[in-house]
Amino acid sequence: MFNKETEYALRGLVYVQFQQMLGHKPGIVEVAREIEAPLFYTGKILQRLVKMGFLMSTKGKGGGFYFDATKPELPLKTVVQAIEGDKTYAGCGFGLKECGDENPCPLHEQFAPIRAAISKLIGQNTVQSLARDFRKGGTILGL
Repeated sequence: MFNKETEYALRGLVYVQFQQMLGHKPGIVEVAREIEAPLFYTGKILQRLVKMGFLMSTKGKGGGFYFDATKPELPLKTVVQAIEGDKTYAGCGFGLKECGDENPCPLHEQFAPIRAAISKLIGQNTVQSLARDFRKGGTILGL
């Protein structure tokens, strides 16, 4: 559903949050290994997330990635939009630039509820809520 960068970003963010809940700041090598992503690509993504203000990082002993606890929870929609724009939940299901109620594509009517469901899903879930769900018994991300 999302491109690889978005998938790795979301998995990485959830993993970092989960580890932070356990009192740990994971480094790039650990995050890449646990989300099953290429090391250098993971590093680029995590640094981009830091620049966007979604994550914080510190270097050296005891360093790693973490969330600013004073910030509100991070909606998945915010991350997806920052990386991909709104095409995932607002674009044409057929990939046309000019698609709408007045000029619908062949999938317009069928895709509208799917697009709305995706928008709702990523709008009402946060990185932190997913990390809490994993803490309750999740089995992916090496958790």
